[in-house]
Amino acid sequence: MKTDIPEGARAPMFWEAIVSLLSLVVGISVSIVIYGLDPQVPMLLGVVVASVVALRCGFSWKDIQSGMVNGIYNALPAMIILMIVGALIGVWILAGVVPTLIYYGLQILAPEIFLPACVIICAVTSLATGTSWGTTGTIGVALMGVGGGLGFPLPLVAGAVLSGAYFGDKMSPLSDTTNLAPAMAGTDLFTHIKHMSYTTGVSISITLVIEAVLGLKYSASGGDIERINNILTTLDSTFFINPVLFLPLFLVLFVSYKKMPAIPGIALGVIAGAICAAGLQGADYNAIASVAFGGYTSETGIGDVDSLLSRGGLDSMMYTISLIIVAMMFGGVMERTNQLRVIADKILAAAKSTGSLVVSTVLTGIGANLILCDQYMAIVMSARSYAEAYRERGLAPENLSRAVEDSATVTANLVPWNSGGAYQAATLGVATLAYLPFNFFCWISPLVTILFGVMGWTMWKIDDQQEAPEASVDRNI
Repeated sequence: MKTDIPEGARAPMFWEAIVSLLSLVVGISVSIVIYGLDPQVPMLLGVVVASVVALRCGFSWKDIQSGMVNGIYNALPAMIILMIVGALIGVWILAGVVPTLIYYGLQILAPEIFLPACVIICAVTSLATGTSWGTTGTIGVALMGVGGGLGFPLPLVAGAVLSGAYFGDKMSPLSDTTNLAPAMAGTDLFTHIKHMSYTTGVSISITLVIEAVLGLKYSASGGDIERINNILTTLDSTFFINPVLFLPLFLVLFVSYKKMPAIPGIALGVIAGAICAAGLQGADYNAIASVAFGGYTSETGIGDVDSLLSRGGLDSMMYTISLIIVAMMFGGVMERTNQLRVIADKILAAAKSTGSLVVSTVLTGIGANLILCDQYMAIVMSARSYAEAYRERGLAPENLSRAVEDSATVTANLVPWNSGGAYQAATLGVATLAYLPFNFFCWISPLVTILFGVMGWTMWKIDDQQEAPEASVDRNI
């Protein structure tokens, strides 16, 4: 994925690229940790620094602006999905879909098994549909409500939801990331999935054990019967609760399974929710349109219910969209002016053994998520940067595709300014840094992959005869 350097420009030096990177990381860290500010302004300053470095290297403003625009263009599908999911959440609450899921979930899911059940439910859903975003935006939202009603801290619930969703996403043959990684590395889909099963099996097993232990710990102090009964009574008196309201959820999951693209699939869910809101809850057009834009505001007077249901709306996603736009401006400049490539080449030069090569791949995948702010571009960048190195060492390309998926795919949602992290925080209502420690699967996966690489476990060999294909990103999230 090497960017052509225009005539009159030169490749950035390593220290110049590091200055751009540090301007972003340090600026965001100082603003958030010390001053408690939002990250958009320091990220804009990072864009300025990266642009100045590019100008110093001889790139024209036209080149720099092109990088910004292309970066934003790459994130447009994610931003459209964000807006539709915001409308979906608001309409589904008004329609009684989310309240119904919470109502039955509180009666079925016992506190002591709730956390591992969250992982399994989201894993199965994501495996069947191939989308972590669709899983968290539908069943994940409902599980957040159930967890809150049972007395679990919401960051803990969000971590369980995301662990299951990303396990299913990276192991599903329907997932776009699961198809993209082997395509970039030069192997086939099912060889890639089989090879991932070694490291992913270890990661999800560790995650389930941790969730089971935490579930027993928190269930002992949360979810008292009186509190749960109060929530159930309030939901039953405020909404028409009936299993027929599962239909909009099943519809979205079915069309996802049939590989309908995310945007029309989620929009179909909004329409189904609007029909239920009008037909079963007695809502008029004005009420439906209002919650689709501004979100649902619960005014039952019961704090637990009001905090669970006051959310959603297209407008609630505007903060996140502004974050994604600025982040993709920075990533676009870094990619277009070869600054990210310089950093990746320096890391690759230090990889002298199979173990260090895997470590380098994982670090590049994580670093690309930090800089490019998009998991698809992180996958392409990591795979294309290291494909030749793996071939030269006689390592099968599925080793590369596994390392890429175990880093670039699963860590995107751990970065607050990455489109993945911004989406999940906005959808689940929990800040990225708040759920990060509890999203066990997504930070354990890179560590397990590094361990397998260093120890040489399941590092398959192959003749040096495969060529990595050209990058092509299908953005059906």
